[in-house]
Amino acid sequence: MILYPAIDLKEGHCVRLIQGDMEQATVFNDDPAAQAASFADAGASWLHLVDLDGAFAGKPMNARAVEAIVNEVDIPVQLGGGIRNLETIENWLSRGVMRVILGTVAVKDPDLVNQACRKFPGHIAVGIDARGGRVAVEGWAEETDIQAVDLARKFADAGVEAIIYTDIDRDGVLQGANIPATAELARAVSIPVIASGGVSSLTDIRALIAEKKIAGAIIGRALYDGRIDLAEALKLC
Repeated sequence: MILYPAIDLKEGHCVRLIQGDMEQATVFNDDPAAQAASFADAGASWLHLVDLDGAFAGKPMNARAVEAIVNEVDIPVQLGGGIRNLETIENWLSRGVMRVILGTVAVKDPDLVNQACRKFPGHIAVGIDARGGRVAVEGWAEETDIQAVDLARKFADAGVEAIIYTDIDRDGVLQGANIPATAELARAVSIPVIASGGVSSLTDIRALIAEKKIAGAIIGRALYDGRIDLAEALKLC
């Protein structure tokens, strides 16, 4: 299982939110590139970046910070937030982002996901963010009636490299990952599923590893709060 340290970007800073609420942002580092370097130095093999402002604006808003991170580290990064068209995807990939994550557009324009997978094979992931099993979009501000599993199955044959499944109610509150829901999704599709939201301890990581179908886990606040030592967590994996 691959661990993805998370760097959430808001106004150029490295922050963490509680359940996606932009009004509950805690700044942990004013230098995202330095934060990325510290994760890489600890042994991380991937980084997970989110342009929070972009997620709400529908277009990239933290390009300078993303570019600084990509230039600072030699490990691959995946990026989500405000990526809504092929031009933006191509732009990020040309700047060194290894994998782009399509979230809102996967719901509102699923054909774009299919096009992107054909044009950029191996570089497209789908972000499925759910509250109570139902998918939320537009920076989690808009809830739909679509079930997470149904959305994942829609892209079963598209060539999606990974699905990042986030339980919004668990995100940023350190109450443990929603392993049953994540495992259910992972069993429903052949696409590798990455767990996100609520990972708060080495016990959570061990439980995720035990679910053989879960391919990865994103860790955010628990790293910044010191609840999880990244090097120790990486050894488990």
